[in-house]
Amino acid sequence: MKQILIGFVFLLTFQTTQAQLFKKEKITYDANQGRGTTDFKFLRWGYFLGINNYDFNFDYNEDLRDIYVDTSPGFSVGLIGNMRINSFLDLRLEPGLFITTRELFYSEQYFQGVDFKESDLSREVKSTYIHVPLLLKISAKRINNFKPFIIGGFSTAINLSSNENNPDDNSKGQFRTTSRPLFYELGFGIDFYLYNFKFTPSIRGLFGMGDELVRDDDPNSPWTSNITRMQTRGVFINFTFQ
Repeated sequence: MKQILIGFVFLLTFQTTQAQLFKKEKITYDANQGRGTTDFKFLRWGYFLGINNYDFNFDYNEDLRDIYVDTSPGFSVGLIGNMRINSFLDLRLEPGLFITTRELFYSEQYFQGVDFKESDLSREVKSTYIHVPLLLKISAKRINNFKPFIIGGFSTAINLSSNENNPDDNSKGQFRTTSRPLFYELGFGIDFYLYNFKFTPSIRGLFGMGDELVRDDDPNSPWTSNITRMQTRGVFINFTFQ
């Protein structure tokens, strides 16, 4: 369903973009239906659709085999609020809903001296984030109907699926994470100027700033005792419309 939706977005914009982006003539009344370029507005709005891929980075106490993280693409959707500082700088707020799933696989080394079942070697981590980044967008000078940029900043999230306060832990099959992680983000993209809107594909990296693991009640738990720190890593591919 996620792939179909992204494909539909591409098909919807392809016929319009192919005729407008790759010609030398600069679109004067772009992205605002003939009322003047949207870049000159102090405040402007938009929305984005995207694909995300979340991972975990682990630091360990002992030199055992790494926990393997099986990742799968997730879906992102959200709104954009943009404040113009000058022709090259914008301050941007991008609240959105990010849905993803990761699966952790443990080596049998973690369970030496402990009775375990095959199902104990894996844990599914489902995450539903309300993601709120505050970003600074630094743009180059516009060339015809293109404007490249870099973007970066800090973000927080509310993980609705964290189970941080769940009394059950891994001994009962429940892997827990913190509910309000902090991140920093870095990325780049290109603004494409069209007659009726501005279309922006971008790619961004996400990096956790603190330990996100909620440890099991048993200090010798095979699932959490060897983990010093667990932090989220992620990649976003967003398609923005303004």
